[in-house]
Amino acid sequence: MGYLYNMPSSEGWAIGLAVLFTLMAFNEFSRSTKWGGLAIFLVLPIFLTIFVWPTTAAPGNEYGTGNWFNWVKTYSALAGVLGFMAIRFIPGLVKNKWALAFPAAILAINIFEACFRDFQVYSYGAWDGEVINHLWLMSGSWNIMNGIAGLLNIIAICGWAGIVISKDKSKDMIWPDMIWPWIIAYDLWNFAYTYNCIPDHSFYAGFVLLFACTIPAFLIKKGAWLQHRASTLALWIMFIMTIPTFASHIAPVPTTHNPNAFFIVSLVALLANIALVAYQFNKIRKHKFNPLKDEIYKETKAYQNAIAENV
Repeated sequence: MGYLYNMPSSEGWAIGLAVLFTLMAFNEFSRSTKWGGLAIFLVLPIFLTIFVWPTTAAPGNEYGTGNWFNWVKTYSALAGVLGFMAIRFIPGLVKNKWALAFPAAILAINIFEACFRDFQVYSYGAWDGEVINHLWLMSGSWNIMNGIAGLLNIIAICGWAGIVISKDKSKDMIWPDMIWPWIIAYDLWNFAYTYNCIPDHSFYAGFVLLFACTIPAFLIKKGAWLQHRASTLALWIMFIMTIPTFASHIAPVPTTHNPNAFFIVSLVALLANIALVAYQFNKIRKHKFNPLKDEIYKETKAYQNAIAENV
């Protein structure tokens, strides 16, 4: 990690772990009770939008939270959470093919927003690194590589027609065809995006935040990665929009600003997503799947485990 970041002290690691477990705890609370989810992701954001964010995330503020991307990402993440709650708790929606297209669509939109941001950072021409809109950024080939990696990740989204609702009390949105190859490729791409576009905030917004949704997807509620991702992302963005000094002043973990680190992180993300698309397209060709209708990974153990535990 010392290659990527100027490593935090033991106190810094403790703060990172506290953020991780807090995100996971609120995710568990919001998914286990419908009213808890509505309180956190509907009532609270309305209050913050009216009374808090116009000050803490004002356009052009010194903390970097007042740019278009932060505002768009906040509401697109919240739209995802609330849309998924509708699918989970409104009878009949899970049987509607248009409703089931929503999770794939909002996921693709969120990835595309980030790809656009990577290309935008490249367009700044900050080849030696400079502060732009109160964020330190360094433009380079890594922005192009990772933007392409994100577009490939969108292409590889599949199997949403097989989304089901778990039979337990929490009524989680289970996407069994979204198995570990796609999740890992996404995580590598998203970490590279945060490293490229919010580098000195990426320890929390990338490294910690991705663990906050990936751990539950593998160890707590299998098949519900997208639901975990949307909730933890919305929680983090709401927090950082409310307390914008956290990652920059209260508990900063800056990157090393090493161009080689930027290049390697994005190269790994690009190679992982090329491999994912090549593997997936080979399965589609071999089995004559329709990626807009068919589930691709039904024969895998990961898919079967998700079905067995939830249906």
